[in-house]
Amino acid sequence: QGIERYRPLEGAAAGAENELRRRPGTVEVSFEIADDQALAARVVEAIFQAHSYQEPVIRIQPLLASRSKGLDDRANPNRWWNTTGDWQRKGQLIEHSV
Repeated sequence: QGIERYRPLEGAAAGAENELRRRPGTVEVSFEIADDQALAARVVEAIFQAHSYQEPVIRIQPLLASRSKGLDDRANPNRWWNTTGDWQRKGQLIEHSV
């Protein structure tokens, strides 16, 4: 858990303050949604409606997800199944029949 720091500025609904406020025990929420501008707009609006801040911090970043390209790399020595570990005998490659 972190410590949230903020100071209402001139024009804030609660009025401006000179002192920096601290609120311990805050958490950061992170989640992923589909690449859909309309959906993102609805999510942002829901956050604004539910959040206690007049201007909550919202960061929206595109993600690039890596997926298998269907390559036949079963014998690739860099893959986890071809390395040593508790799940197999040391140094032995897993044999697959096609």
